[in-house]
Amino acid sequence: MKAEYRANRTRAKIHGTSERPRLTVHISNMHVTAQVIDDDKKVTLAYATTIGKKTSGTMTEKAATIGKEIADKAKKAKIKSVVFDRGSRLYAGRLSALAEAARKEGLEF
Repeated sequence: MKAEYRANRTRAKIHGTSERPRLTVHISNMHVTAQVIDDDKKVTLAYATTIGKKTSGTMTEKAATIGKEIADKAKKAKIKSVVFDRGSRLYAGRLSALAEAARKEGLEF
């Protein structure tokens, strides 16, 4: 229940536009998913996930891989800066590894 409140509180302050779309991240026990979303048009601009891929390593390493991949796909879609939506997660561990990997690839947030 607390996680839902935290996610709603975070998303109430964040809104993705066409100039600065929203980068949302979902991390489960086994997989990491990231999307770049334009909330005005309600369209997903870029998407990266570990589902269906044979990835090895820790979840932190998987998150860093997805961070690099989503930054590359955002570059191809001509997106330079995003608003980071952490959802109900605290900014630490796997989430920060994904964010740092995306920043290293040139995505600004």
